[in-house]
Amino acid sequence: MQVRPPTPTELSAVAELHTAAAEAGGRRAYDESTTAAWAKRGERGPDDYPVDDPASHFVVAVTDRVCGFSEVVPDAGEVRAVYVHPDCERRGVGTALLAHVEGYARGRGVESLSLQSSLNAVGFYETACYEADAAEASPGGIEVVRMEKSL
Repeated sequence: MQVRPPTPTELSAVAELHTAAAEAGGRRAYDESTTAAWAKRGERGPDDYPVDDPASHFVVAVTDRVCGFSEVVPDAGEVRAVYVHPDCERRGVGTALLAHVEGYARGRGVESLSLQSSLNAVGFYETACYEADAAEASPGGIEVVRMEKSL
């Protein structure tokens, strides 16, 4: 598996992966309408991903296809995304992505990271030593858990 910046031709696959991961994860923790709002089926596209934003570090995990993506914003000390396609779950993709963005942030002098975890992913982040802080609403209005980790 490679963790690297995406090529422009991979961004459509990233959009599809994002929707599929939100639908699968959402079904584990949220009701149907919340899952649909999070998944945004038919609404995501290549322009939704900040690959050219100098403040952000956006990467994909690739095996024989794009299996996941992640984003960290070092100046904000925030992990903005770790998504894994449902067909690639439980294969170390999320762990590899999270380790990569944590290492990237650490290399830029970041001492701690925070993130908003969907309810279905809290256990994943706890395994990676993130600690739950408080429940809150995401920018899209979905119930999430604010989590933090010292690097």
